[in-house]
Amino acid sequence: MKTGTIINTAHPTSEAGKFAVVVENVTKTYGKKKETMALNNVSFNVAQGELFGIIGPDGAGKTSLFRILTTLLLADSGKVSVDGFDVVKNYKEIRKRVGYMPGKFSLYPDLSVKENLDFFATIFSTSIEENYNLIKDIYVQIEPFKERKAGKLSGGMKQKLALCCALIHRPTVLFLDEPTTGVDAVSRKEFWDMLKGLKQQGITILVSTPYMDEADLCDRVTLVQNGQLLSINTPAGIINDFKKPLLAVKSSHMLRILNELKAKDFVEDAYPFGEYHHVVLKDGSGKEKLDEFIKQHSNDNAVMKEVDPGIEDCFIALMKN
Repeated sequence: MKTGTIINTAHPTSEAGKFAVVVENVTKTYGKKKETMALNNVSFNVAQGELFGIIGPDGAGKTSLFRILTTLLLADSGKVSVDGFDVVKNYKEIRKRVGYMPGKFSLYPDLSVKENLDFFATIFSTSIEENYNLIKDIYVQIEPFKERKAGKLSGGMKQKLALCCALIHRPTVLFLDEPTTGVDAVSRKEFWDMLKGLKQQGITILVSTPYMDEADLCDRVTLVQNGQLLSINTPAGIINDFKKPLLAVKSSHMLRILNELKAKDFVEDAYPFGEYHHVVLKDGSGKEKLDEFIKQHSNDNAVMKEVDPGIEDCFIALMKN
């Protein structure tokens, strides 16, 4: 053995090695008296090569979870491994293997696009040329602006640059914390198309988002609220678990009819949903009662129709339960 050779004693455990990410009973609190619960006994696994979505509103605990997974924050309790390595014992090994794109744009605004990429490549002892084939489809979209300061880019371009920097060292696991928040609809679609391409190259991707419609773009999702996981399944599986009859109601007096619906004994729940109110019935017998209710409000141009539940309906139902 040559003098000065470093022996890597960090080896993935056999159990953790079956998955790209393993989270076991993780709890995280904030405050001197630990009065603020960010994560409450969270557990889940993510398979190798999976596109896994963490869906929930602001303050649900998504960013705290991502910071723990990327070794930037210590959990109060529980165990976490990424790519088979423990996030506490083997944090240096994990940092070599993961890419992390935080929710807030965190690149150097006074450096150009190319200078930011060169900087991050140098940190990981690589170069743009060495891993260009991985970022090519993304980089070609911002290459015309490679001399522009990063702080002068549009929101969509900033996200693409941040993604390139997170990928420049060819990570095995990619963590994206609300990457599409604050960008336009076209940029959101382009970003998800890029993630599909990265998944095809074998990269495991964990992405958090407050947008319920993005859940359908993931292989599996978990719905999170107040630091607790409400459900973990495929998007179709979560929707299939919604068993109650669901109808959409509209009238010329939306607030009044909503309050009346909430007071009906055959109604499980009622809430605004776009131009309609979604009405969840306790059972099938409520359809006739709701139909009679609508007829009584014909002067208000009240109408109803049956609708299929979506992820947002499921999320609301799980929160209520």
